[in-house]
Amino acid sequence: FKALLYIPSQAPIDLFWRDSRRGVRLYVKNVFIADDCEELIPEYLRFVKGVVDSSDLPLNISREMLQDDAIIRRIRKNVVGKVLNTLAEIKEKGRDKYNEFYKQFGKVLKEGLYFEFENQDKLKELALYTSTRAEPDKPTSLKEYVERMPEEQKEIYYITAESREAALSSPHLEIFNSKGYEVLLFIDSIDELSTQRFTEYDGKKLRSINKGDIDLGTEEEKKEKEAKLKESEKQYERLLKFMQKKLESDVKEVRFSNRLTDSVCCLVADEEGLDITMEKLMKAMNQDVPPSKRILELNPDHPLLPKLKELYDKDESDPRLSDYIELLHDQALLTAGAAPRNPLKFTKMVSDLMVSAD
Repeated sequence: FKALLYIPSQAPIDLFWRDSRRGVRLYVKNVFIADDCEELIPEYLRFVKGVVDSSDLPLNISREMLQDDAIIRRIRKNVVGKVLNTLAEIKEKGRDKYNEFYKQFGKVLKEGLYFEFENQDKLKELALYTSTRAEPDKPTSLKEYVERMPEEQKEIYYITAESREAALSSPHLEIFNSKGYEVLLFIDSIDELSTQRFTEYDGKKLRSINKGDIDLGTEEEKKEKEAKLKESEKQYERLLKFMQKKLESDVKEVRFSNRLTDSVCCLVADEEGLDITMEKLMKAMNQDVPPSKRILELNPDHPLLPKLKELYDKDESDPRLSDYIELLHDQALLTAGAAPRNPLKFTKMVSDLMVSAD
């Protein structure tokens, strides 16, 4: 077979439409057979345009025969391999040119990390991500990220968010910034979905900082932090239980964490749970999302905690205490990219606080 393929410089308007067409036509011995031949090119390469002319296929081949033809499968394998190898050459020889391509078609190409198994290693090398160190118009590859990792860092960290600005303002980043660890920003909708199949690179596990426990540092530092947390938990035990009871319909647990250095609180999902970004994506795809409670983590070193404890010790029935606890949860929802449970009540409580401030 012969193939003539090219990649447009601009993404077409229908690139993300449900019924978007692939741009490869099939010919047999110079006779037109099929337009938009999806058997020749996977959906994540739907931006590729061109023609394929085979001399081995019969002229009367049907659409049903195309779907189960060994020759078509061999042609597809060669076409996909050639496209991916060419992209790898462009990335290696002209990074600025590849960045321009990626700006137009990167989101589509990354779909292959979820849907494609055969070429996943090649796709991992082609994938680019913005990060806490990368400039917005100069995304980083996984290989470059790993090369910059400190020796003591064992995992590849990422955070999911709806935009670069939202990711960079997340309290989840605080401990990583203080340690000088780079974090990838998964801001494309396909990024979080792809991690269900794409879980490691170069022997290093991809780890979401939106989920589970995060414990950085040496073993000695971890022991010191753990001892400090236990001391704080003992000191604030009654207050934490009170907060847990007040928020029992909204959160799974209220606990102290080493994740925060400046902010007072944040929401995290269980290790295997859905974070808020993924939950929004699944709902947008009209999938049923079971209700899930997240964990409210508090910074034991924040000056607000002694104030809350003082108020609780003085009078646990003080209505201000319940309002402040609800405000904390709403604040955590906002920083996670979700709306407060009751926006009107939230704005009223904030206004009341401003009025009563000295």
